[in-house]
Amino acid sequence: MSALRTAVVGVGYLGNFHAQKYAALDGVELVGVVDSNAARAAEVAAACGCRAFTDYRELLGQVDAVSVVVPTQYHHQVAQDFLAAGVHVLIEKPITVTIEQADQLVALADAKKLVFQVGHLERFNPVLMAAEEVLNTPLFVESVRIAPFKPRGTDVNVVLDLMIHDIDIIQHLVKSPVDKIAAIGAPVFTGEEDIANARIAFANGCVANVTASRISLKSERKMRIFQRDAYLTLDFQNKKLLVAKRGEGELLPGIPNVQVQERELGQSDPLLSEISSFVEAIREGKQPQVSGRDGRMALETALKINEALNGRLS
Repeated sequence: MSALRTAVVGVGYLGNFHAQKYAALDGVELVGVVDSNAARAAEVAAACGCRAFTDYRELLGQVDAVSVVVPTQYHHQVAQDFLAAGVHVLIEKPITVTIEQADQLVALADAKKLVFQVGHLERFNPVLMAAEEVLNTPLFVESVRIAPFKPRGTDVNVVLDLMIHDIDIIQHLVKSPVDKIAAIGAPVFTGEEDIANARIAFANGCVANVTASRISLKSERKMRIFQRDAYLTLDFQNKKLLVAKRGEGELLPGIPNVQVQERELGQSDPLLSEISSFVEAIREGKQPQVSGRDGRMALETALKINEALNGRLS
């Protein structure tokens, strides 16, 4: 099997890691990296043993697959050019700025029969994968994702920067259309909301209470999921899963027998898993684990949350 020719467009903080993963994979050739900053492109290219470019269009016809890790406002144009040229695309979240742009990319990928994957990284967290073995029908979800302030990612508000990870996870698990949304948020360090809370009610009756902040003094990524006779606590950051299930009988009259299991999943490399999954989907001709439609659905809910925020502020 010939090597899969790959490239990374945008090699800032996250794009640099994309390049490193491609360079390390067997059967994959990292042809080049692209950045508008020529010095940065050259630096990453030298470290990864590939060529440096400042114009991504020079790679059209030279690669089979690409990671698009540019600012969100450029996602649509860059991804569209590569898909139109027959190149498989892994695009960072959020998929695009608008739903219309997302629909265009999904339709183009379908027409060209290309893998179009969205970089919702937490889907490859071992805690989530272990939790899916236990989950059946979530009834209530409580999610908290907080982090210290970082300049990167501030081209969008905290909903599209951080909360969208949990939106994607929750919709993936609940598997029901969104019915109602209420939201509150505030800009603190930037001109966009830096902290937000959303209450998402689904058509099947499940409710999710989702909080995200990028102005905390600590980092925390946790989710609690309640279902019939059990609840789960997912600690994405520390790779821990707690499952509390109702067992047979009672400990004392009126007190249920609750069995608690705690698992430490160990450290992993979700980005390597994500990129390996992308490469596998291309080679096997199958749907990616996080499809363009998944990314589109997460974006749609995030934008509805933003509408609720704007409605409150107007």
